[in-house]
Amino acid sequence: MENTLLQAISTSALGSVQGTGTTPFSQQTVVLTKQTYLELKWKANYWQAQYERLVEREAARKADVAALQATIRDLTQRLYGTKSEHAAGPDRAGASQATSSRKRGQQPGSRGHGRSERSALPVVAEVHDVSADAQHCPACGAAFLPFPGAEESSIIEVQVQAHIRRIQRLRYQKVCQCPQVPGIVTAPPVPRLIPKSPLGVSLWTMVLLDKYLYGRPTHRLCEELQHHGMPLAPGTLTDGLQKIAGLFELIVQALYTRQMSEKLFHGDETRWAVFAEVEGRTSHRWYLWVMRSASAVFYRMSPGRGAEVPKAHFAKLQKDLVEVVLVCDRYSAYKCLAKNDEMIILAYCWAHVRRDFLKAARRWPELDSWMWTWIDAIRDLYRVNAARLAAWDDTVPLEQQPAAFVERHGELKSHLSRMRTRCESQLEAKDLHLAKAKVLTSLRNHWDGLTVFVERPEVAMDNNAAERALRTPVVGRKNYYGSGCVWSAQLAAMMFSVLQTVLLWGLNPHHWLSAFLQACADHGGKSPTDISPFLPWAMTPERRAELARPVPRTWPPCTRSCQEQGEPAAVDTS
Repeated sequence: MENTLLQAISTSALGSVQGTGTTPFSQQTVVLTKQTYLELKWKANYWQAQYERLVEREAARKADVAALQATIRDLTQRLYGTKSEHAAGPDRAGASQATSSRKRGQQPGSRGHGRSERSALPVVAEVHDVSADAQHCPACGAAFLPFPGAEESSIIEVQVQAHIRRIQRLRYQKVCQCPQVPGIVTAPPVPRLIPKSPLGVSLWTMVLLDKYLYGRPTHRLCEELQHHGMPLAPGTLTDGLQKIAGLFELIVQALYTRQMSEKLFHGDETRWAVFAEVEGRTSHRWYLWVMRSASAVFYRMSPGRGAEVPKAHFAKLQKDLVEVVLVCDRYSAYKCLAKNDEMIILAYCWAHVRRDFLKAARRWPELDSWMWTWIDAIRDLYRVNAARLAAWDDTVPLEQQPAAFVERHGELKSHLSRMRTRCESQLEAKDLHLAKAKVLTSLRNHWDGLTVFVERPEVAMDNNAAERALRTPVVGRKNYYGSGCVWSAQLAAMMFSVLQTVLLWGLNPHHWLSAFLQACADHGGKSPTDISPFLPWAMTPERRAELARPVPRTWPPCTRSCQEQGEPAAVDTS
């Protein structure tokens, strides 16, 4: 068949073409039928298309492999790498400063602060004398004369001593026949936080602080108490915690009411496990939300992470407030909140933007120099804003600030303008890396929220305040894994709110909690009707100064009569 399709080719035609520089076959002619030509043409196009598809598939698979390798690098860093965000790059592009050789800690030659003042600690004097033989001369036996004064030194000791308060209520029997005084007269019962419970206020103070401020599991506290000679079952503490949970409801309501009158918030959330069967839920993952303002830290425990939680929190925001600012991350629930409530302005966190660049370079090492360029720019932004705040007078409006503030304010705006121009120019580049496009697009989309702090100097550049407020709960979550039931989770949110607010005002949490629980005990195991003495913003300066000091020493207890306590005598009618 080839003979019918091809014309005979002479052997001389297969030789090289003289002086033309072309291939030998360039001068040969092949004759085909049109049907064969179309078949060959179709096959050529088909295999060419197949080749192009293979090239595209190979490129896609290489991209997938690169993305998976980037994910592996990211997960490896999270699992095995350092947790600090203070990245150090010895070969940073454009780094001009040399690595500092400054050692950590106090520097040689610097002025120290001296020994800490511990005047609140009680002093127990101990007199140590030499032996009787050492008081005489070993050679002649003459007695030494006492030398005026004594050489003094101090040693700090901590002694934890559980003890039993043996209450002895004296009784008196009447000798008269007066009907208005029947029976036996006795001293009134000692106030108890939980009726008929042998556990006192000091123990419940230790339990609450140990779990909700220091993050220690209950069974470990029970082990410590057992080593001190006081065996205590965890179930006893759990039952008691459930009974005293209602004592803090009025305090928490007051915290919420106070916070709803303020205009600047920091918000964040983290997971929290609640090991309870809840109808409609198959997961034990709940979420702990925090809203921190200038005078209160408020926590909410919720089974979900949707926008309904921040909406419910800000539902009772005072209506006369305008332009309430919420510093937060870029989670969609906060965006939904701002979309639903026009009076709330979102201020996004620059620390999260910085993490975006660090994460991109961790996943894609070839972006390291690009990342450091942006990290340095963000660092300079923090520096410029800190210099601006150093000259800021928060008592006057922005238009009446001093000249030093105005100068640094202009420098801040110029720096932000250069950052935005760089972002836009890099986004317009051809063949932009996918990781770069993702980070820069997010930066552009959230630019308005990231620059709220420019015209409002009181707004922080980052959301570190809320993240620090979650640090204590996260430590507790890692130690005791969350809560075993719903009421326990709600108690955890209340105690976090109370204790962190107390710390926010600089009060001693041990002193405040002891005073509040004693007031509840004096009120018959119920919360006091007037809680203003325990609200930091309602206290007098003298009251705040008193609760900022360590709790007064109350052991060993002394005998007190009813007259000293200011209490009437009880009448035993039995």
